[in-house]
Amino acid sequence: MKNCKINRRFKMLFLCYPKCSTCQKARKWLDEHGIKYTERHIAEKNPTYDELKVWYQQSGLPIKKFFNTSGLVYKEMQLKDKLRGLPKQSMSEEEQLMLLATHGMLVKRPMVITHDIVLVGFKEADWEGALL
Repeated sequence: MKNCKINRRFKMLFLCYPKCSTCQKARKWLDEHGIKYTERHIAEKNPTYDELKVWYQQSGLPIKKFFNTSGLVYKEMQLKDKLRGLPKQSMSEEEQLMLLATHGMLVKRPMVITHDIVLVGFKEADWEGALL
């Protein structure tokens, strides 16, 4: 096993939905690479507004990347048009963060958070580059 880039004193947070096949693949990948983490069920303990704000700022990603755009809740709430930026329907980043904090199933998963890394979604090459 390679030396991991993760500071071992900081517990890595792994946000997931256990029934999600992508989350299962990500968990397996972490386990196979001996990476220790604290797992958090995203629907049972939704990220807070404050957590999401920090992670969003730390990630450098567009806010839309934090939305589970293929999820049922996203579709039921018809967020595609509201988040697209149409003048009458657009939501500010602040409003989007507040919305994400209301329902765990709106949040893209899996997520990995360390003291200086935020990974949203599971792309093995990205995780390898960031964590190994």
